[in-house]
Amino acid sequence: MAKYLVIVESPAKVKTIKKFLGSNYEVDASGGHVRDLPKSQMGIDVDNDYEPKYITIRGKGEVLSKLRKEVKKADVIYLATDPDREGEAISWHLMKALRLDEIPDKKVLRISFNEITKNAVKASLKEPRGLDMDLVNAQQARRILDRMVGYRISPLLWAKVKRGLSAGRVQSVALRMICDREEEIDAFIPEEYWEIEADFENPGDSGRGRARRKPLTARFSGTKNGKIVLRSREDVDRVLEKLKDCSYVVDEIRRGERIRKAPISFTTSTLQQEASKSLNFSTQKTMRLAQQLYEGVAVKGRGTIALITYLRTDSTRVAAEADASAREFIAGNYGEKYVAKGEPQTAAGANIQDAHEAIRPTDITLTPAQVKDSLQRDLFRLYQLIWRRFAASRMKPAVYATVNVKVKAGDYEFHLSASRMTFDGFMSIYTDEEESENSVGIPDSLTEGSRLELLELRESRHFTQPPAHYTEASLVKALEEEGIGRPSTYAPTITIILGRRYVIKENKNLYVTELGGIVNRIMKENFPSIVDLKFTANMEYLLDGVEDGTVDWKTVVRNFYPDLDEAVKQAEKELESVKVADEVSSEVCEMCGRNMVIKYGPHGMFLACPGFPECRNTKPYFEKTGVKCPKCGGDIIVRRTKKGRTFYGCSNAPGCDFMSWQKPSAIPCPKCGGLMVEKGKRLLCINPDCKSQISDSTNISK
Repeated sequence: MAKYLVIVESPAKVKTIKKFLGSNYEVDASGGHVRDLPKSQMGIDVDNDYEPKYITIRGKGEVLSKLRKEVKKADVIYLATDPDREGEAISWHLMKALRLDEIPDKKVLRISFNEITKNAVKASLKEPRGLDMDLVNAQQARRILDRMVGYRISPLLWAKVKRGLSAGRVQSVALRMICDREEEIDAFIPEEYWEIEADFENPGDSGRGRARRKPLTARFSGTKNGKIVLRSREDVDRVLEKLKDCSYVVDEIRRGERIRKAPISFTTSTLQQEASKSLNFSTQKTMRLAQQLYEGVAVKGRGTIALITYLRTDSTRVAAEADASAREFIAGNYGEKYVAKGEPQTAAGANIQDAHEAIRPTDITLTPAQVKDSLQRDLFRLYQLIWRRFAASRMKPAVYATVNVKVKAGDYEFHLSASRMTFDGFMSIYTDEEESENSVGIPDSLTEGSRLELLELRESRHFTQPPAHYTEASLVKALEEEGIGRPSTYAPTITIILGRRYVIKENKNLYVTELGGIVNRIMKENFPSIVDLKFTANMEYLLDGVEDGTVDWKTVVRNFYPDLDEAVKQAEKELESVKVADEVSSEVCEMCGRNMVIKYGPHGMFLACPGFPECRNTKPYFEKTGVKCPKCGGDIIVRRTKKGRTFYGCSNAPGCDFMSWQKPSAIPCPKCGGLMVEKGKRLLCINPDCKSQISDSTNISK
């Protein structure tokens, strides 16, 4: 009887797959990559047409030795690594490391499956293929380009800023996007606006013994000729004056229906976004947990089974068998009226690679309730999210009855609207944090011409808000929309910029640290193409072309490296060192009398005694701005949060609680004399009753 060897990536898959196969099958794992470029050098022979110099990864010798023994026993070897370009490359490296292409009497075949189930694994064995070198070369090209950027630019950052820093083809663009967003926020000038709301007695309150309903609340909108924006207290007073003694009459009622479509099945990107928003998971945690669900977990009564399909995909396509199974399950458990009709909606976009299915449960009948006792809490929560999303994607839309009312008051108009769910559809299974419907019903007795009794007019002051800081979820969405990176790169990219402390995370928001700002400035000034969004997106397009077999991978590398090499050499000559440490301060060490120096650590700048190691005295570093605190007259100093984000606070803290995220200016407000802060090229008064601005950028300190 012939002997078969199946080589997978992860040891966690071995047990799951082995039970699907007969006794003449041996299943073993490579533990991921077995060969890579060396860490000690760039590992690319630029003089020999950019040939990569692969070596065996340290610690993999024992794994390869064991695999070689298994190869000798086998008649047929199946390379069953993950079904993507990374997995294809691992199979190719295994082929080379085990010299499988040099053994004439062995059959070496490639198989792949999107889910680790008995049917999927057996089906893959019936349809083996050869290695897809387009996929291999696409991975090689990405790896080599990333290595070129990292190994040529990172040493420059070490020399000019500090050791341990790094640059990357995707990470540097992600950092730039976060920095650009912070610059937008800092430069944002809030504009004042006012709102007027009117509370009317609810016509449904008539009748004895009936519980009093909430009043109907309408918002001022303008006149029949168009919207009016109230910019000041004076604007509000003018409107209120004209509303005196006005009657409020229902001028128009429009009743209709609104459809809320079912969500699309998860891709890697949307899973990361939704897990961040609804479960508060980092992208890294989401991928780690999803990997476990894909590889297999122990479920009571089932043994070790895989619960979801492959987790790295940007396709929303679903296999016909899984689609039919989901519709059958929904019909049986929720009713035929809940089953979606026709083809479910799918995502469309030029960047979508349709090699894999969407992320879905491997078995829709295995509900979250059935596996809850078998899974750790976070594994269960992620599986439940994936299960609900997939089930919802095969259900009918939710339906709302909507009412929009226009109320006339003299020359002015007010509007109110409400909606009421008439059919829950997919929302019987899946809702998200955006579900916020008006809970105040508009009674059917309300008709056009009805007169409303005014209970109260309320005015409120507001200011326009700046763009939101990026979160991990919104950064992933932005990277995908810009065509930067691919599903497999989002989580490691964010992990790297957080790990390097270029960016810190506070309450989900991502903030640039001083170090991150310095690195970004160096990259923008010296390597503009590397951090250019369009250039990087076009590079991704070319790399996708390599994967499709339409672009030669060496051509991409040949066109990229010479420009990078020239930019690095130019930067080495022209780039001045950035001093972020060891500047002498006026602060005297109270232990030894030396002038303390400014050093830069993981959490920002601090003062240290230069007498180290004899004197180990350190203390926080507070840099004076030269501006006095508007609350107590103390000095406003530069401070940092525990995670490294810069802000401006009072030297008398904690006794004085003054703080500002924007840099204070020594120029007083010309209107009220209060403190002004820098907002881009303007100065803005922090007094909420003033909000004066100076737009002359020459007045702003550099």
